[in-house]
This record gives sequence, structure tokens and C-alpha cells, in this order.
Amino acid sequence: MKENLKYHITKQLVDHGGNKQRAALALGCSRRTLDRYILGYKTQGKAFFTHGNRGRRPTHALASGMIADILDLYKNKYCNANFAHFTELLNKLEKVEVSESSVRNIFAKRDIISPKANRKTRRKLITKLKTNATAAKTKKEANALQARIVDIENAHPRRPRCSNFGEMIQMDASLHFWINSAKWTLHLAVDDATGLVVGAWFEEQETLKGYYHVFEQILTNYGVPYMFYTDRRTIFEYRKSGNHDSAHDSFTQFGYACKQLGVQIETTSIPQAKGRIERLIQAMQSRLTVELGLLGVTTLEQANEFLKGFIANYNTKFALASDSITSVFEAKPSSEKIEMTLAVISERVVDCGHSIRFAKKHFRTLNKNGSPVHFYQGTKGLVIRTFSGTLFFSVGDAVYALEEIPLHERSSQNFDFKKVIDKPKKVYIPPATHPWKLAAFRAFVKKRSWQVA
Repeated sequence: MKENLKYHITKQLVDHGGNKQRAALALGCSRRTLDRYILGYKTQGKAFFTHGNRGRRPTHALASGMIADILDLYKNKYCNANFAHFTELLNKLEKVEVSESSVRNIFAKRDIISPKANRKTRRKLITKLKTNATAAKTKKEANALQARIVDIENAHPRRPRCSNFGEMIQMDASLHFWINSAKWTLHLAVDDATGLVVGAWFEEQETLKGYYHVFEQILTNYGVPYMFYTDRRTIFEYRKSGNHDSAHDSFTQFGYACKQLGVQIETTSIPQAKGRIERLIQAMQSRLTVELGLLGVTTLEQANEFLKGFIANYNTKFALASDSITSVFEAKPSSEKIEMTLAVISERVVDCGHSIRFAKKHFRTLNKNGSPVHFYQGTKGLVIRTFSGTLFFSVGDAVYALEEIPLHERSSQNFDFKKVIDKPKKVYIPPATHPWKLAAFRAFVKKRSWQVA
């Protein structure tokens, strides 16, 4: 367009005369440059105004073969990577030196958008594709464009609510700046049929302890649900890692507790599949953050205490009435059963000092009369930390209490004469019907390992 403008103004000036100053102003150039245009027009005609690089391939342009390779790599190997990450992978793994802007331009010409594209970019491309689909000459072309539109929209089919209260409990956690000075994780559980928030608990990170507190609230207030629907965290679903550290075995604890109570666990990697809990998290991030700030909450204890009243008010305002919906919650377990079931189990071996090392401390085993019990070195058993933090040691089908061995004696037998050493007191030990039998637990872990192998 600029070349045509230069040509027509210069031609008008040469053929019919005119004001050179006004012509130079219209072209945005100097009088000297305009004189050069006039001379060039007189000697070469219209060809003078054609740029010398027209039709030439830029020296820095990518070869057509390289562009095809980039497209093929993205479609078949790196389709889930965003454009910046894809560029890094090309440079690092494929030895293809290309800039991110070049990658974006290649994909933009072919209507390919990043998996992390924002809503505005998606809508813009959808509008373009709809226009092309309307102007398509063949039905096959229109159908292909319509399929692209559906794929870009990333739509998920709607799923009706469950028909029964307690049939499906969706669970998830949200790491967020709930107060200005700290980033905490809120563990949440919501009933799919009613939208009732049945459990909420704050922890510093997403942990088994946080989900256990939510589980305890459900069992205490409502009973045993039919199913949990969660994301694919190692807390819920087994993924063999080859790490023998007990900290990496916590994924079996929640599943084993659910097995004892007869609760099913279903997992998904798609956030839209559990939209009820995802929407609840958004609402909590909007409402709860403001109210915690207004109250001046600064500690986790204060936040968890405030949650009790906040969740009750939230359910009153937004949850559906559960009176008209059939409840499939089973009877509430006893507090003792909840205490024993929501336990963290770790396998330990008795050392040469007839003691057990757990949490960087040494413990001795006691029977129900409070007397020490000595096992041979190498005896294997399970250390059970109950929901309240009480420690027990299970060997076979027998359970023993654990007492910490201090680094120093608390009192001296030679100098502290005032204190009379009492006889060992009886220690509460759960009955043999406990759910922590070593053989049963190992069978559960082995079965889960085989199912997901």
C-alpha cells in the first residue's frame, strides 16, 4: 500500500505538476527524498517503487522442513506442553534452536492454541472457526471445523446430582493465602446430592492428617458414607515409588481406614469431573478469606475454631434441604472405633535394646498391667498412632502400649527421696478386635500393589 501511494503521488506530480512541499508532507518524507522518487520514476517507471526484497526468502526464516518437524513433534510427543515449555524442550531434547515467538507464529497461522490459553484467546479462535465453518464449501470441511470448536471449548458433559444423601462425598484441598501473613491448605468435603459441606479443616500443607480430621467430622456428625470422590493424590491412590521410607507409605493409610469402614474410593485427574468441590473452593476463597481477615485470625487453631460456625452458616444459606432426600449414611461409629480406625500405621523392628524407634524417639512396650514386655531383636510389628496421638505397638494379633524412654531419668533413686516409686499402673490397651492386625494390613497393601501395577 505504501509503495502504491508513493507511485501514484509521484506520477501525479510528474505528469500534471503540483506542490512538492504538499506532496512530501503527504508521503511523510523530505523534499530531497521526493526528488529521488521523481528521478527514479522518470528512469525506471513503476518498478522503481518495488522493494528489492520482495519475493525473497528471509535469511533468518525457518526452513519448511523444520516447520513440519516442529508441528509433528508437538502433535505426537509434546501436545500437553505450553508453548514456552515446548520451546525449552525443543532446545534441550531435540536440539532445535528456535525462539518462542517463532513457535507461537507457526501455531497461530495454523489455528493451534496453547493448552494454557486464556478464555479470551479461546473465544477469539472459536469465533474465527465458526465463521470459517459457515463459509465452508463442503459438509466434510464444516464438520471438521465443528469438531475443532468442540475440542477447543474443552466441554464436559453435565452429570446430575446423586439421588441420595451420603452416596458421594467429593473431597479436595486448596493451598491459598487465607490470611495475609500465611499460606495454608483448607481440606474440604461436600455431599454431591445436597451441596452440604460435611467437613473442613486447615493445615499448613495437604496432608493425611488434614483429611483424617475431615473424615472424623463426617463420621461424628453424619455417619459412614458410601463413597469418596477425590483427585489422584498418593494419600488416596497407590502409586509404587520404590521408596521404603514410611513417610511415602501414608497413601495406604486413608485407603485402609476406608476399607475398615466399608467406604469406596474413586479418583479422577479431571477437575471438571468433581465440579461441586471445585466450585466450593472458589466460594471459600472469596468469602472465607474476607471473614478471616475481619476477625484478625493469625493461627491455625483460631482458623479451625472459626470454621465450625462459618460452615454451619454457609450450609444454612446455600445447601439443599436434606430432609426430603434419602440418606444412605450408615450408623455413626463409636468414638473409640473412630479413634482406632483413623490411625497412622508404620512398620517397625525391635532393636537390640528391646525398644522401638519412632519419630526420632525410643519407646518401650508395656502390657495392660503397666509392666515392660521384652521382644527379641528383629521382631516386626506395627506402630499405631491413633487419631488423638496415642501410640500402640501391634505384634501379630496382640496390642501393647508404648512408653517413651527419656534420655535422662526424671528422678534420682539416690537423691530424690521424697518421691515414692509407685507400682505400675494399668494401661488401657484396645481389645484384640482392633483393625491393625499385621497380616491383614500386609495383605491389603499387597492387594493394592497388584491392582495398580
